[in-house]
Amino acid sequence: MRLHVPELADFGAPLTIRHLVHHTSGLRDQWSLLSLAGWRYSLDLITDDDVLEMVSRQKGLNFKPGDRHLYSNTGYTLMGIIVKRVSGQSLREFTKANLFDPLGMKNTHFRDDHAEIVKNMAYGYVPAGDAYRLSVTQFDTVGATSLLTTVEDLALWDKNFLDPRVGGEALMRGLGEPGRLNDGETLNYAFGLINGAYRGLPIVEHSGGDAGYRAHFLRFPEQRFSVACLCNLSTANPSRLAREVAEVYLAEEMSPASAGPGFSGMTLSEEQLRRHAGLYWNRDGDQTRRFEVREGKLRLVFPGDNIELVAVAEDRFRHESIPAVSL
Repeated sequence: MRLHVPELADFGAPLTIRHLVHHTSGLRDQWSLLSLAGWRYSLDLITDDDVLEMVSRQKGLNFKPGDRHLYSNTGYTLMGIIVKRVSGQSLREFTKANLFDPLGMKNTHFRDDHAEIVKNMAYGYVPAGDAYRLSVTQFDTVGATSLLTTVEDLALWDKNFLDPRVGGEALMRGLGEPGRLNDGETLNYAFGLINGAYRGLPIVEHSGGDAGYRAHFLRFPEQRFSVACLCNLSTANPSRLAREVAEVYLAEEMSPASAGPGFSGMTLSEEQLRRHAGLYWNRDGDQTRRFEVREGKLRLVFPGDNIELVAVAEDRFRHESIPAVSL
């Protein structure tokens, strides 16, 4: 890594691009660090140089590279910087020439200029009481974020996995190859794609979210069926919507649905909810998470965003897209 990004500290253990790909680098997440440093997510302009300067001041890692899997946007920003340094082209230029244009994705690019006017671009929104407010990205940083696209273009990208035109079958297989930890454990996370199963069928998927935007991509490779769902409201749940679309088309091939015990939720008083509000630290992942009570709901709060949680017990909460957590 330091061959391409010499600004990084010597952490005493090899740190590779593959570690960045599989989120096993141990690098601390850029959004969390920027928030702790006082940056206002989606309000202050954040550039590649800002992220790189912040990362270069890290003196340690969350864990030895390869020991654990912990999602880190920092790694994908660094990979964008590496592409620029190796190819001599920005990530926007490189992907346009080598991926998007060959696939006919005419409405897709990495937006690396926050002031650029993009025709037909949808604004992102967040609820504000009985109204809504704009919530858009103020970024001149790419790799972990800032991809503008359409569902039609995503369909062209998806088709390349089924009938490879760019990269060939070897690359397509490689993108689906799961990562491995130092102890030999196999991850479900591949090259920016998550391998899993839904109602008895193998799937490949990934979610995304920034400011008021939400997205989910879901592929059923054996059925050659995919769903891309893009939303411009922070409270939208594209993961659920994509699954509901798939259920319409693949119902006969799916196993019976199971909502799981207790996921219908239970009602707690605001006093009961406030007992769980606060800042929590996950020792295993060396992560902090803030929980707040807003509008009568317990919410997991991120920089510029929050997720409503459903109580399945007095001290246990969950959301459709994340495992249950005990507080």
